[in-house]
Amino acid sequence: MKTKALPPPSKLQARVLALISAPWFTGGILAVIMFNALVLGLETSPQVMTAAGPAIELLDKLCLAIFVLELLLKIFALRGGYFRDGWNLFDFTIVAISLVPGAGGLSVLRAMRILRLLRVVSVAPTLRRVVEGLLNALPGMGSVFLLMGVIFYIGAVMATKLFGAAFPDWFGTLGRSAYTLFQIMTLESWSMGIVRPVMEVFPYAWAFFVPFILVTTFAVVNLVVGLMVNSMQDAHQAEANAQTVNYRDDVLTRLADIEAALKQIANQRRD
Repeated sequence: MKTKALPPPSKLQARVLALISAPWFTGGILAVIMFNALVLGLETSPQVMTAAGPAIELLDKLCLAIFVLELLLKIFALRGGYFRDGWNLFDFTIVAISLVPGAGGLSVLRAMRILRLLRVVSVAPTLRRVVEGLLNALPGMGSVFLLMGVIFYIGAVMATKLFGAAFPDWFGTLGRSAYTLFQIMTLESWSMGIVRPVMEVFPYAWAFFVPFILVTTFAVVNLVVGLMVNSMQDAHQAEANAQTVNYRDDVLTRLADIEAALKQIANQRRD
């Protein structure tokens, strides 16, 4: 069953679409997002809330009202197409969470109002490009994470069998060994805090820890960074190609209009 095509937008919808697409409108929404983040930060200060609590809450509600009005304008202008865009769904979800009452058992949602700051990602093209690059890198990073999981499992089993009896707090179980190895991978107090105490009991423990750090920290982690950088570059290149295609189509359209105008002038001279 074929879906019915949407009727062409009315003049009012076209005007609203031009309004929400204007650079000053996008910049204004971005400014409101940043101001709302500042207001939500002030709400965490008991001194500020004691001195100007009602004014702070009023400003927060005003910002939320602006966000709701923005969504309504976009839904009115884009109609069903609004919910076909992932970034629009992202904005809609965040604003909807902010509208849920924060009383009773849902009081934890009051803290989630700071998620409105994430809307800056959908408004700022550069941040949106970074997120798209991260999402595009997820399929490739899956195999890297699987490789890291295998390395961690092998290392945790070996560390438990080698050092578990002498250092049960660090390597007593498989889970503790995996957590300790994760700390070592991050290079957080790995030498003086863990490895050197272990080497006082097992002098050749470095033969296990040094290769583990080289493989996980300097090899696998760099693979993840490389995949992310490549994905961001691909996203940027795709955006640049899209802009080039749009510019080419615009130039071809203008040339066609000029050619049609010249033909019309030539025909008028013949007549």
